[in-house]
Amino acid sequence: MKAIAVFSIPFLGLLIGFGTPAKARAEATGDAEYRTLADEFIKGYLAWRPLAATQLGLHQFDGRITDYSRASIDAELARLQKFEKRIASMEPKSLSRESHFDRENLLAGIRTELFRFQEMAVYTRNPMTYADALDLNVYAKRNFAPAQDRLRHLVDIEKEAPRIFAAARANLDPSLPKPYVETAIEMAKGAAAFLDKDLVDVFQGVGDDSLKKDFAAANGRAAAELREFAAWLEKDKLPAATGRYDLGRANFQKMLAQTELIDWPPERLLKLGLKELRREQKVFADTARLIDPAKKPIDVFKEIQQEHPSEQSLIPDTRKDLDTIRQFVIDHHIVTVPSSVRADVEETPRYLRATSFASMDTPGPFETKATEAYYYVTPVEPDWSPQQKIEWLTAFNYYTTDVVSIHEAYPGHYVHYLWMNASRLSPGAKIFNSYGFVEGWAHYCEQMMLDEGFGRAAAPKPGPQDLVRAAKYRLAQSDEALLRICRLCVSIRTHCEGMSLDDATRFFEQNCYYEHQPALEEARRGTFDPQYLLYTLGKLEFLKLRSDLKKQEGPAFSLQRFHDELLQHGAPPIRLLRESLLKNPKLWDALF
Repeated sequence: MKAIAVFSIPFLGLLIGFGTPAKARAEATGDAEYRTLADEFIKGYLAWRPLAATQLGLHQFDGRITDYSRASIDAELARLQKFEKRIASMEPKSLSRESHFDRENLLAGIRTELFRFQEMAVYTRNPMTYADALDLNVYAKRNFAPAQDRLRHLVDIEKEAPRIFAAARANLDPSLPKPYVETAIEMAKGAAAFLDKDLVDVFQGVGDDSLKKDFAAANGRAAAELREFAAWLEKDKLPAATGRYDLGRANFQKMLAQTELIDWPPERLLKLGLKELRREQKVFADTARLIDPAKKPIDVFKEIQQEHPSEQSLIPDTRKDLDTIRQFVIDHHIVTVPSSVRADVEETPRYLRATSFASMDTPGPFETKATEAYYYVTPVEPDWSPQQKIEWLTAFNYYTTDVVSIHEAYPGHYVHYLWMNASRLSPGAKIFNSYGFVEGWAHYCEQMMLDEGFGRAAAPKPGPQDLVRAAKYRLAQSDEALLRICRLCVSIRTHCEGMSLDDATRFFEQNCYYEHQPALEEARRGTFDPQYLLYTLGKLEFLKLRSDLKKQEGPAFSLQRFHDELLQHGAPPIRLLRESLLKNPKLWDALF
């Protein structure tokens, strides 16, 4: 088992004030009160979400599962409301700049949870909450304790399955959104299959016969509960399901304001998104013409998809190319990589393949034992037809795969994790992450790396083949950007304008050139994940912050120092970084 080795990372402190002198800190009379409140809140937060604690690498709650009874949900909602009020009422002047920043991030995290409980009604309106309740992957894939101990914890959790699904039936509204029900049915069936086979396979080597007998009984009962829940949804909920799933304009604006501190009205954001969509479609078309001016842009993209590794070389090629990307990050001073430990490129475990194409699997920020990090790549299946194998491998064309690796690993999610792991951040800053920061950073990295020269020849005078190769990378990156911009537009139109699922599907088909089935899946996701607009919005926020800081610092600006400064803060709402790093954060209002 390898531990993550880290280098010492100095706090850069451009304007954040984390290096506040001791005298100034002593004058911040509210800091101790804030820390006490924050610690008390986090303790209760994790106690009600023990599986999340295990995933974070905090193991005092291993073997427990959330109590989904109505009384328990109501009590947790009341607790969230109480702490939101107490923490928000603290006098800002009583806090040091460090504590004020931390408090604002914590409040955003609490308000995100309140939004889920109230406006999104995830416990009464969304059956996916319960279909996903027994997501026990962390016990299977991370060796944070001996297999026998983890199996014992699993038995304790699975014994709670009857209570979980009894609570689900009691809590859920008579009529539910149809996309939620359909997705929950798929999830519940998939979870049952995972328990039936994959979880059993992981622990087959445990030698305690009595424990294995208990596991067989508890696991079988849990799988049966999931299948019965799926059948109940099909019989009782699907026929009565409704097409209404929109949040409504007021709630959508509240979501952005409270969880990401974005105060723009949805109409303005949609106007920005449509403008960005037109711009990116022109980039896609212009780039395709550099490769082959005689063909339609989408046909050019389909042609470069034929440049892919073989079935046998997929993993070795991805591993080699990931090393190349990592070295580019270091040689071009993109961002400090705060560890010499690499992400291991491995085949996606079988029990994760149904939902994963390529993904990072990093330990929680508090994990000290199971510290391995894996970059999973899903291979072709041996029993697929030759045509199915080729279709799958086209998605792993060399250009798209490198763009995805940038997003997932270097300098995207994996480097972000390394900074989080090495930081001196508060527990709250490691637990509560902005969706816009996390996904915006990784998506920003895709374009930024190409802008900094990745994929271009190092020679002073690149030849025609070099220019074509660079264009292929840009086309692949533009394709990824088009998808995320379409998510922004569809999210707003779905939840603020009542866009139908069919119209949303057509929007993806027409504007990022998706085939019908993946377009439908993207549209369906937008019904229950309205925040997926934050891939693009977060990326644009980072680009704007970088531009404004460049103007502020002039020749002293350093891209690496800028990226290091971002990542040392964890993953707060990006608006907080503007307020910390810029002398005039209101430049936001002149966005783009």
